[in-house]
Amino acid sequence: MTNENNEAPPAGQAVGEPVLSAYQRALRDRLLAAPVVPPPAPWRPVFEYAYGVPVGGLLGIGFASHPATGRDLVMVVSHDGHGLFDAVTGEKIARDRDPDPEDSTPDGVPDLTCPGLGPIAGSRVHIAGLFGGGLHTKAEDGWILEAVTPAWPNDRVLLSVDGGLPHCGPYGEQWWHIFHATYSELRAFGFSPSGQTIAVATSSDLSLWTRRPAGNNEDAARR
Repeated sequence: MTNENNEAPPAGQAVGEPVLSAYQRALRDRLLAAPVVPPPAPWRPVFEYAYGVPVGGLLGIGFASHPATGRDLVMVVSHDGHGLFDAVTGEKIARDRDPDPEDSTPDGVPDLTCPGLGPIAGSRVHIAGLFGGGLHTKAEDGWILEAVTPAWPNDRVLLSVDGGLPHCGPYGEQWWHIFHATYSELRAFGFSPSGQTIAVATSSDLSLWTRRPAGNNEDAARR
């Protein structure tokens, strides 16, 4: 079968698929060829494992700040309740396995929030994920996050300093493929409001990277 210009579709392309231009094919091929790599310095992984920590039935995540230290905190909403992680150490600092039904998921209120817990009890946290919402995709100093899907349905999260797509600069120097959702659905990704934390959440895992130094020293955490 040919298209309206009497051109046969490229080899390997199913009949009925939109015909990509040469530019689009080159961009897709460049994205497909980019292997998963760790984010460059000053970023470091918060958790020990490449895919972070397992959170079964994850629905969404949101950021908050610790009222005493100023550190980024990540709130996780799942089918098993609410959790709160220190985004510098990865420690789970609060857990609520049985939140009130009206506040168990963010879709119960117009602003997609859930009540905070632990050190942020009494506040509400905006949650991005299955029910909508979003996180920051650009930090003030130029770091950018994007999700692309050159091979549907597996999303890839890209980190860059070159202004974003089409990523014409050298791979591994100006842009990096830092996460590939190969077996779970991407729920949310983005920077904390401070720009010091990257979070990627899927339906089964939470991954975090930080620019903060390791350790528990509060003075170091403030820098």
